[in-house]
Formats: sequence, C-alpha cells, structure tokens
Amino acid sequence: MGKKIFSIFTFMLTLTIFIGSRPALANVTLYTPYTGITATPGETVDYSVDVINTESSIRTVTFDVENLPKGWSHEITANGSALKQLTVRGNSEQQINLEITVPLKIEQDDYRFTLVATDQNGNVSELPFLVTLSEKGTFKTEFNVEQPNLQGQTDSSFSYSATLHNRTAEKQNYALTAQAPKGWGVQFQSGGDNVTSVAVEPNSEANLTINVTPPEKASADTYKIALTAAGSGTSTKTDLEAVITGSYELKVTTPDGNLSTDLQSGREKTIDVVVENTGSAPLTEVKLSATAPPNWETTFEPSTIPKIEPGDKATVKARITASDEAIAGDYVTTISASAAESSAEADFRISVETSMLWGLFAVAIIVMVLGGFYYMVRKYGRR
Repeated sequence: MGKKIFSIFTFMLTLTIFIGSRPALANVTLYTPYTGITATPGETVDYSVDVINTESSIRTVTFDVENLPKGWSHEITANGSALKQLTVRGNSEQQINLEITVPLKIEQDDYRFTLVATDQNGNVSELPFLVTLSEKGTFKTEFNVEQPNLQGQTDSSFSYSATLHNRTAEKQNYALTAQAPKGWGVQFQSGGDNVTSVAVEPNSEANLTINVTPPEKASADTYKIALTAAGSGTSTKTDLEAVITGSYELKVTTPDGNLSTDLQSGREKTIDVVVENTGSAPLTEVKLSATAPPNWETTFEPSTIPKIEPGDKATVKARITASDEAIAGDYVTTISASAAESSAEADFRISVETSMLWGLFAVAIIVMVLGGFYYMVRKYGRR
C-alpha cells in the first residue's frame, strides 16, 4: 500500500514539473556571437541573430523579449521591416535583427534579458543577453564647437560650426543667446536660416552655424563670446574665441595735404612726406620708393621706417632732382610706402620751370642778333 501511494506521488510530481516547464524547441536554435557587450546610455544596440532549423520539416516561429529592464525598448526586424512571425524551411536558417534601445536616464550596471522563439506547437528556444553600461546616464545637453578659436583681421567675419546634442529623454526647445563684447554681432543659423531657438528630439542633435562680426575699429586682441542653449530643465554653455590680428592700411601724404610743388630743371628739392598707419595693427619695415620721369632721381631719408603704430605717422624727407634736360611743364612722381601687409602710394605733381640763367642767355642771344643786324644795316645799308 505504501509503495503504491509513493508511486502515485512520484507520477503526480513529475507531471506537475512537466506541465509547469516550457518544452524545448530542440530543432530550432538561436545564435549570435556577441551576447555580452558594453553600451552607453541612450545607445541603440543592433544584434544579428541566426534562426537555425535543423529539422527536415518547416517551422513557423514567433519572437518575444523577456525580462527587458524598465524603460528599455526593443524591435525585431528582417530585411528592414518589423517582424511578427518567421517561417524557416527544413535544414536551413534565416537571419533577424534585434534592436535594443538603452534609456538615457539609467544607472551604471549589468543588465540581462532573453530573446525567446516559440514555434506553432508551443516549443521554445531562448538566447540570453548581457549589456554592461559603461557610465551612468545623465539628463543633460552638450554644446560642442568644431573649432572654437578663429583668427582674422578687423574686416573679417568669423563662422563657427557647432553641434547641440540633446541627451535627455524629452524633446527640447533650446533658446539660443550670446554674450559678446560691445559692438560685436552674433547670429545663429540652422539649416541656412537665422534662428534664436532650435528644437531637438530626445537623444538627437542639431547642427548650428554661429556667425560673428567684429566692429569696424576693433583693436588687435583676443575676444571671448559666451553662448548659452537653454531648454526645459537643462541648459549648457560654451565659449568662442575670436583673435583679431588687426587691419593693415597705409596712407601717403604731406603735412598740409598738398601734393604739388615747383622745381627748376637740373635742380633738387626736398619735400616732407608723411606715412600714416590708418589700420588697427602695427606695421614694421615700411619701405619708401618712387617712380619718377626718365633721368630724374628721388632719394629718401630714411628709406625705411622701422615701425608705425596704429594711428601714428612718420615723416620722411624726399629729395627730388629734376633732369637737366627737363623742359618746362608738369611732371608726376609717384611715391610709394610698402610693408609686408599693406602698401599705399600718392602722385606728386611737379611743375618744372626753366632756369633764370637760361632766360638771360636767351635774351643775350637775341640782343646779339639784333646788334649784328643793326651793324650790318649801318655798314652796308648806304651802299
């Protein structure tokens, strides 16, 4: 009697275990080589899974993901389409894709879940996965500038390329503002349009262009521009640098602005030439030169100006010597000042007068000719 009761108990226990467990889908196997990986918050992990049917008959399989952590999402696809059911011919295999999206706000830890395949008879095959998060998820925004430091002259415009990354689980509408030195202009652009705000989806980014214009007379220096992107409960800041090397510009004139003078042929005349730095950066090694009529000569003292600060002037003595053969008239001598960064020139009109000595000599010749004529008339006129 006791053995009979024991046998019945053993049978009932075995039946309970059998009914309570899921039958194995022995002839369909799920396989992927990378079941344990490291990921970051907000990342979407893509697994390629082989569904292998080692049986001769066709198997129809459905899929599910079990024990997926809270806040995680999954999608099963094949050939780019969402998959509900898969049919695998005998002794063949098919491939599916399992996409797992990790939430942004999450603790650093190991997370496990299982891909389950169930055939038309209720048999199952399981494939366990392990995802290790390398860092804690943060609710933040990132503002990255490709090249935050640019250099140019005063008349340059500066264009920065930036990326605004929304690392939150919500869509953010960011207000964009800039704090720049007085007189500077800052304009944000998105998609070629001027904007003051930009909307960014969760775990997405927006590409921005920031155009910065310095004032006309900005001095050579390094300037900082502070940018802010403020959303709902999250904001971020970044700095730009604009290095102004200054503008380079020269002007050639005289102390009174008069660019004309008189000169006798064969004579020398000294005039004061003013070289002015009208730019915003220093100029060094400014050299003087001249283009004059043939057989004229022009020299300078000094011929090179070591340095001229912005807004300063330097006076140079220019000695101009006219040709001995120059006839009366107006001539042009071009005086140039040049540095490595800039150059300028001015045309000086020079009126040449013949020498008084030549005038007296001409008068003497005329008198001699008239005297000779008078002598000839007196001597031979009576015959």
